[in-house]
Amino acid sequence: MIGYATLGSNDIDKALDFYDALFAATGGKRLMQMPDERKLTFYGAGPGKPMLAIGRPYDGEVATSGNGTMVALAADTREQVDQIYAKAIELGGGDEGAPGTRGPETMGFYGAYFRDLDGNKFCAFKMG
Repeated sequence: MIGYATLGSNDIDKALDFYDALFAATGGKRLMQMPDERKLTFYGAGPGKPMLAIGRPYDGEVATSGNGTMVALAADTREQVDQIYAKAIELGGGDEGAPGTRGPETMGFYGAYFRDLDGNKFCAFKMG
């Protein structure tokens, strides 16, 4: 259902280094980059799959993280959730909740929460 989500950055080169390293651990990679000063860069697992775009805001204003806004990254295993979270923290991301089971055990939701270098919130999760 979701094609892509876009997040703004105030230090695009630093942000792209963060995402290059973060997504390398999960098979994600840069799929496309717009050739303008915004450097809007799309990450994903391949064509036709959901993507995350990072770039300078279109309006030229300061990028801000949204209160209540979060992007969830689906993982293949609980171990991959742990790896994504650890990599984000290693790269300077902020801790918003260590890996663990959330909600009723019958749902099998395992997640970890972190923020990127611009304060955008993420959840890496595995259902089941």
